[in-house]
Amino acid sequence: MDASAPQRRAGAKAETRGDTAKVYRGGTHRCRSPEETLEAFLPLAERMGITRLANVTGLDSIGIPVYMACRPLSRSIAVSQGKGLTPQEAKVSAFMEAAETWHGETITAPLKMVSYNELSRDHRVIDVEGLPRSRLGDFDPAQQILWIEGTPLAGGAPLWVPLELVSTNYTLPQPQGSFAFPANTNGLASGNTFAEAALHALCELIERDALSLWRLGGDSARAAAKLDPESIGSVRCRTLLAHYARAGLDVGLWDVTSDLGVPVFCCAVAERSDTAVEAELGAGCHPDREVALLRALTEAAQSRTTRIAGSRDDYVPESYDSAAKLARNRTARLWLSDPPRRRFNDAPNLSGETIAGDLERVLGRLAADGVTQVVAVDLTKPEVGLPVARVVASGLEGAYQGAGSDYRPGPRALARGLGEGDWS
Repeated sequence: MDASAPQRRAGAKAETRGDTAKVYRGGTHRCRSPEETLEAFLPLAERMGITRLANVTGLDSIGIPVYMACRPLSRSIAVSQGKGLTPQEAKVSAFMEAAETWHGETITAPLKMVSYNELSRDHRVIDVEGLPRSRLGDFDPAQQILWIEGTPLAGGAPLWVPLELVSTNYTLPQPQGSFAFPANTNGLASGNTFAEAALHALCELIERDALSLWRLGGDSARAAAKLDPESIGSVRCRTLLAHYARAGLDVGLWDVTSDLGVPVFCCAVAERSDTAVEAELGAGCHPDREVALLRALTEAAQSRTTRIAGSRDDYVPESYDSAAKLARNRTARLWLSDPPRRRFNDAPNLSGETIAGDLERVLGRLAADGVTQVVAVDLTKPEVGLPVARVVASGLEGAYQGAGSDYRPGPRALARGLGEGDWS
């Protein structure tokens, strides 16, 4: 590590809550370029156990940049992925995903082991009824569990949230009262500033909410959301579509933006042979509709490369067998057969000149729909200086991962009478 690294980290820390302007607009909007982000934070790799950043783009035939980050002593998954329009974007994406998960594994903030009934007598607690739930357990307000304090992103007094929705330490044994809430990384993000991290964490929650409602909606919801690729005027998006076409792959796009009004897109990529790589999905949410679609298109390429590499330790072996591959490919072809119904410019666009401005507009959309408790737990370590936020929102749907997952329908799904989706 060079002598200037501590100064760079101190500078990053000083900016964690600043309303800095967007200075980079590529496959994402950031207040630093990918090169500047790597310069500031890559020296921290050893401290976080990141041993390798590998360019795995060439494992597939598409050519959309994909990187992987290896962290062998992880307490969750040891391999993280990243994607982007350029190799540097993909490298930063993989590194930051590994870094934020490490922060979630090594929480040192004060915790309380107490029941909801006891905690709510003297402290403000998030509305538990609106939180995502797991099929693996039941929440008992009289059961003692671990809680951690967070701050509402729209302002106000702190709120306590279940640690299970914040921690990414999945090593056994789990604390008592576990499994009432899903254990995943939904709503965890890092950034050059805390506002940047919080915005991207919140966008992930909105993306998973929209995807869950859309997939649970079945055939009619799927067909109604099909996007006409000819309506896409973005040069960047059309360039990515050309990559898929040259690789001989079929692509389907859907505008799955929910009633919240924050742009969310889904992308399915499928081979024309049942014996090739199985179909994969990508999704993206961002205040800027172009970036949301770019993220969906690049994530689909990332998913394929991850499948090909076989290094992701949360891909169960059964997902690679012939029957599973055939089922996914047949489902994908059914999805791809839907005629286009929507145009790209019909999607909302909330993007502005600053990260904090985008965050404010997104929070305003949620509040207008009754989602007012959006809480950020600051996982930033002062001695490290890399901003990390875990956002927990009461009222948004959890991440539906297909039949057999631990997903339990929440209030938004139940209010719509939605059942099981059709693509695991």
